Formats: sequence, C-alpha cells, structure tokens
Amino acid sequence: MPHQMNKDTIPVRKGEELNLPVLEQFLRSHIGNLPNSPLELLQFSAGHSNLTYQIKVGEWEAVLRRPPLGPVAPKAHDMEREFKIISELHPVFSVTPKPILFSDQLDIVDSPFFIMERKNGIVIDTSFPDEITVTKELCQQLSEIMVNKLVELHGINYKETRLGAISKPEGFMERQIHGWIGRYERAKTDEVDAVDTLKKYLTEHIPVEPSAAIIHYDYKFNNAMFNEKLSEMVGLFDWEMTTVGDPLADLGVVMGYWHEANDPEELKIGLGKAPVTVNEGFFTRTQFIELYAKKSGRDVTNMNYYLTFAYFKLAVICQQIYYRYKKGQTNDLRFANFNDKAKMLIEHAVKVASGEL
Repeated sequence: MPHQMNKDTIPVRKGEELNLPVLEQFLRSHIGNLPNSPLELLQFSAGHSNLTYQIKVGEWEAVLRRPPLGPVAPKAHDMEREFKIISELHPVFSVTPKPILFSDQLDIVDSPFFIMERKNGIVIDTSFPDEITVTKELCQQLSEIMVNKLVELHGINYKETRLGAISKPEGFMERQIHGWIGRYERAKTDEVDAVDTLKKYLTEHIPVEPSAAIIHYDYKFNNAMFNEKLSEMVGLFDWEMTTVGDPLADLGVVMGYWHEANDPEELKIGLGKAPVTVNEGFFTRTQFIELYAKKSGRDVTNMNYYLTFAYFKLAVICQQIYYRYKKGQTNDLRFANFNDKAKMLIEHAVKVASGEL
C-alpha cells in the first residue's frame, strides 16, 4: 500500500486505549476466519468527537468507532443509529463504508460501538499532501466531485431505505431553527447585540421546504476521502448527523465550511487554519450552488437563508464549547476565546442575512 495512504493514523492517545485481549477475543468470536496474528490498534488523528480506531489482525483491517469518553448528551453519539444509517446507505451509495457489526456489550470497550470497513485514500483538509501537484484544474475537479456526490446523495429515494423510520422529514426546518436557538440560549454567557436580529430573521423567514432527501449534514472535505489521483471520491465518513430533511439545509452546511480567498480573514481562520477551498481554482460558493441547482433541478432562490443558518449553527457550537470551558468542564486553553468566535460568526451571519455579503 503506498505510504501516503496511512498518514491518517497515529499511536493511540493516552487515556483512550482499548483492552486489546478482550477486544481480540470478541472479534475472533464474531468475525470468521481472522488471521492467526495479534490484534494491532492505531487511532485516527482527525479531531472528531467520536473516537475512531484502525483495528488490524494480519492482513485484515477495519475501523472501530465509539463515543467520546466522559458524559455524553442524550441522543448524541448514538452508535446504533449511525450503524443503521451506514447499513441502509452502503448498498445504494458506494462511498459509505460497509458496516461489519454493532455491539452494545459494555464490557468490550466500555460503551456501545460498531465496526466498519477500512477505506484507503487521501483526505484533504487545510492542505494537500506533499506528493500532490496542486493546479487550478485539480481544484476545479475536486469542487465538481463534491457537488456531484452531494447531488447523488440527495437524489436517492429515501422511501426505498428505512431511514424515514429514524427521521421526521415534516417540519424539519422549523424544528432545526427553534432547536438551535434553544441550544444557544442554554449555552449563553456574553451579551451579543446582533443575536436578537439574527434570531428574529431566522424565525420569521423559515422557507417552505422542498421535497425531503437524505442529508449528510456534515459534508465537507475532511469527511471525504479520494483516490490517489484525486479524480474520484472513495469514502465519506461521519454519518452521525444524517437524517431525512431539507436538502438545502445540507447544502447550507457545506457552504458554511466552504471559505473563499476573499472572505474576511477572521472567518477563514476563525476555527483554525483556512480550508483548501481558499486556493485558486476551487469554486466560489456561488459557483458551487449554481452547479448544484443545475444538476439537482432544485430551486436555490433561498440559499442566503440556509447559509445564514449554517453560520448561526457554527456560532452555537463555538458557544457551547466556550460554555463548557467557562464552567470548568474542560480546561483546554484552545477554547478560551471561543466566545469571540461565536460573536464573529453571529455578526457574519447577520451580514449574510441582510445581503451585505
């Protein structure tokens, strides 16, 4: 396997180890014909909230996913739900990892967990791997792949899967808007003048929803995997937010992460390094939305609303992290100024809503 394919794993972080003898015994009793080699464990380095491990026995390898350590909010990090989602989607959307097994036996890794196939490829986030020659054509090609896969996902008939049973498509946006405003109120620490304007705009302009579709709801470059030539998407991960709802809300989330070279500096680097989309050749948000509309046939007249909501959601997430820091629930100094990030995103969202940007 080419060396660049495994740059995504690291030795297991301290405090996040698993009990290897117990896990190995479980695997051998539930998965047939494993090689007669010891179980090896590495961890995926990407900082998602769930803990994700590469498990390897000889030539056989797979991925184990479990919730984060410590108390977990109700309904969050639901391993059984995510396993059901990938089980329904893998047969109809090939970039979804193939499910292997789910277990709610708490004595294996101290929480429910599931195992899925290990896909190999290149994940792009804030930079390209050294061995890739970056051209405008490549950036354009990646932009098109991202549009095409989103259109393909939204084009799947959810009624032919069982995803409707774990979702509530009707009234999706109404619930989303009020739900996220509620989350903000519960995590509020500082007074932000612009937030009342934003809440008023979001509650008074809820769009008439288009027909529902399967939405990933966290669709961005660092959740996607490409082949060596970056000519094809070979994997899409982090399906925990997936539901059946408004596809334009999904597109809004994509665009919330899709920064452009001429965006305000604080937006581009607000949550860390700027994403690759600031490089020359990547679509602008307008180009992405227009191509999505052309390929999906959906009316995108209201996209400003959905983009405003996407920035508000990011602001709420920053505010929730800051609230935990302020209350002493986390001592991670990286979070000490997340109230400023939340305020910046709220003010940016108001400008988007008013058409200033």
